[in-house]
Amino acid sequence: MALENQENQLIKKTFYETFMEADEKNPVRVLGEAFLAGHKDGAADISTIRFVQGEVYFHNKDYEAAIFKWENVHNDLEPWAKKNIADCFYELGQLSTAEEIYKSIDTESSVLQSEVALQLFSLYIDQGRLEDADQVIKKAVSFNPDYPNVTDIARAFFEKHKDWKSAIELAVNEAIRTESHHWFDILKTYAKQGLTKIFEPHYFSKCLAVLYQVDQTRFEQMVEALWNGYKNERSYFSWLREFNHLFLNLDASREQSWKKLSTLYQEAYFELIDGKYLIKELEEIIPNILTNWLKIADYSHALFASAAVLAWSEKFPSSISPEVVNDAENLIFHSRNETDGLEYSLTLFDSIVKWAEAQHVDPGHRFRWIIRELVDFETHHLFVVGTSGNGKSAFINSVLGENILTAPTSSVIVFKGDDETEIRKISDEELTTFSSFQEFQEAVDRRLNKAFDNAIMEFSLPSPILQKNGLVLIDTPGFSDRNHIEGEALKYLHFADSLLFVLDANDPFTEKEQEILMQIREYAPNLPIHFLLNKIDEIYDEHEAAKIIEDTRSRVRAYVPEARVFAYSSRLRSRKQQNDLAEFLKNLNRQIAEDDRIEKILIFTRQLISHLLDKRAEMENSLADSIKWNEEMVTKLNGAIHQLTDLKEEKARIITRTFHKVLEEIRSDLSENIPRILRETSDMIREDSDFRKLHLELNDEMNRRVRAYVNDTVLPELYRSLQEWILTANDELNQCQSFLDEISDGFNAMYGEDRLKLNCDFKVLDDWRRDADRMTSGVQMEKVNIFLRRTPYQILLKSAGKLFGAFQQNHAMLYNKYKQFVENQDYLDVVESIVNKLLLQFELFEKSLERDISIFFRNPFAALNQTVEETKKEISEKEEELEKMRSNPEAYRDPLTLFEIKLRQYEWMTISAKGVLQV
Repeated sequence: MALENQENQLIKKTFYETFMEADEKNPVRVLGEAFLAGHKDGAADISTIRFVQGEVYFHNKDYEAAIFKWENVHNDLEPWAKKNIADCFYELGQLSTAEEIYKSIDTESSVLQSEVALQLFSLYIDQGRLEDADQVIKKAVSFNPDYPNVTDIARAFFEKHKDWKSAIELAVNEAIRTESHHWFDILKTYAKQGLTKIFEPHYFSKCLAVLYQVDQTRFEQMVEALWNGYKNERSYFSWLREFNHLFLNLDASREQSWKKLSTLYQEAYFELIDGKYLIKELEEIIPNILTNWLKIADYSHALFASAAVLAWSEKFPSSISPEVVNDAENLIFHSRNETDGLEYSLTLFDSIVKWAEAQHVDPGHRFRWIIRELVDFETHHLFVVGTSGNGKSAFINSVLGENILTAPTSSVIVFKGDDETEIRKISDEELTTFSSFQEFQEAVDRRLNKAFDNAIMEFSLPSPILQKNGLVLIDTPGFSDRNHIEGEALKYLHFADSLLFVLDANDPFTEKEQEILMQIREYAPNLPIHFLLNKIDEIYDEHEAAKIIEDTRSRVRAYVPEARVFAYSSRLRSRKQQNDLAEFLKNLNRQIAEDDRIEKILIFTRQLISHLLDKRAEMENSLADSIKWNEEMVTKLNGAIHQLTDLKEEKARIITRTFHKVLEEIRSDLSENIPRILRETSDMIREDSDFRKLHLELNDEMNRRVRAYVNDTVLPELYRSLQEWILTANDELNQCQSFLDEISDGFNAMYGEDRLKLNCDFKVLDDWRRDADRMTSGVQMEKVNIFLRRTPYQILLKSAGKLFGAFQQNHAMLYNKYKQFVENQDYLDVVESIVNKLLLQFELFEKSLERDISIFFRNPFAALNQTVEETKKEISEKEEELEKMRSNPEAYRDPLTLFEIKLRQYEWMTISAKGVLQV
């Protein structure tokens, strides 16, 4: 926007120059004279003269005089005068007054409005009022973006304060408005710095559409910067949707150069189908990506783009328009194939393996082994096949120089020449090295292993003919009437570089063998096939043998025109035959084409994908079976716990009852014998006894005799009874342990490991033995008041003794009374007291037996309960895992589908290299 001269003068406060002559140097004098003249004639515009005088005063920093002049301007310059007054206050540092005046200016002049806004902007910056500054500069840009420097000032302000949102909005608006390269380049700089990702992608659609019309080179650069900014961000898919929708409606084509954009499409496509996303996330995005990519793909990406379109459209037929698919079909056979197909195919295989491992699914050792072997371009894989009885095994043995194959095999065996002999089994689950030749024979003998073993037997041995010719022999189960060729063995045909079909010279190339050959050709149409006419030595007539050879050669070439036929005898080991065989095998070992091996790698990669899909079903079934099995185990474990509870209660009852019986017998003995012992103390009563002390002596003697009886008779008997009881308890508890051993053996057999140990705590028996020793080793009985109790009769006796004991004539009477009393007393309360005290510790021991027996069973209960809890936890975890698998099957299936699409893309690229259209 170019300002008129007067507006420019008003902005710079140089309007006074219009009153000056060219050679005049003193504006004060000139304007003073003009002001005086204006007063005199009354015609001049005094306000205008005051206005310009104010300008002169302002430039000379006489702000008060300037303000005075401008306050008295009352014509059309009055708004400018007010602005200038505000400028004076600004210069004087009176910012609030200046701000108030700026805001009060009312004018229709866009120039003045812009100037006021810029002055307010500067004022706010000086005051540190950044929010106000931001608002006023945005308003200035919005109102008059063409005003000189206003957008540059705004951009500098936004950038200085890192207000990237405002800076980007400014750049986008100005780029659209002006279509200037300058603003597009500024926006691109922001995008390269990753600043634009704060906006949703649709914000830039209009800007990109404008830029496409302005400059397509800059358009591509801008797209690249924005694309990289959104990559790895939450809004990446939104960007892909928005941009591809926009680009779909632009008239871009391959005639233009779109190298960067084509590269972006290839990188994005491969990243999207790398197994990280679900198909429902991609189904709306990929078709437009592929359509646009094919539309602009340069020569280095055309093969990838067309193959990707064809692969995706095969899996999702209606997602891409027929016109685009036709374009891809035409383009793929006119594209330059400069890709490293081997690297791409191996990378795909590795990415599938890594994905599977991340899903906790073992991709299997077998596939890894096969791919590693296929990468070895120095080794030729010769597949040897034949019907049962044709001498295939004998031929292989004669080549190897050892009698290795002694029976029909149930496995694929790979014979490799090596310095040392080593036999390995490569299965999906593990790598196993056989320790002996016999172990190998048992593993491959079809008589012992009826079903085909999917594993590969790798047999390395010193073999000059294999090592010299760079050959690997692959033996398969012989074809039979029941099944022409094993379905699983058939898959290994793709591992072979050529095939040697062994025929029997006595009946060569039968109808059955012709059917098998057609089956092989159908399954592996490009596999070179040759024939070995075995048992030729059994044809005694040389002319007949030659006729059979020629007839066989003629018949097989009707099916395989390039086939070679070699007559051989496995039983004859002549040097000439061995040399001829070596030459025949050498001729089979043609140079291995990289494209053939790439094709084989892709075939086995497809098998790996199928294997992983099957694995998913196996995993679900395995989880379901595991849950069911564990639930059954919980039932069994709970049953064992109930059995153990019953056993514990039964043994506690038996052992406690037995112990109680021992105590009852002792109690009975004590109750019977102590009264007798007490009565027998009457033998110490004599007529000459000192009846004054007799009651004391009787009491002491009774206590002594009871104590002696307990220690000498009762306790030894009790000790013996307790030992018998402990032996009985030991037998009962050993029965429990035997029972628990049977239970644990049964459970461990079901678990397949020694998981459960139900060992009881026999320490309780040691404790019982110790307690039995302690309780029966002798007791310190307290002296019992037997004869000194205060019963009426005893009191009478004691009183009579004291009273009459000193008189001899009374002794007979006292003797009789004492004797009668001691011998006739029942002593029930005394006996009860003695027995209760004596058996107290035994009764306490009896009460602890149930607790001790619980301790005895504590470990088995704990082990069983812990196993129940662990099993329930395992059930819960597996149920959760199974539910997750069943509720979200696409989380596993979709990545494999995408890998399959990528695989199909590489297959299309391989087809393109051969230049033959295959559907």
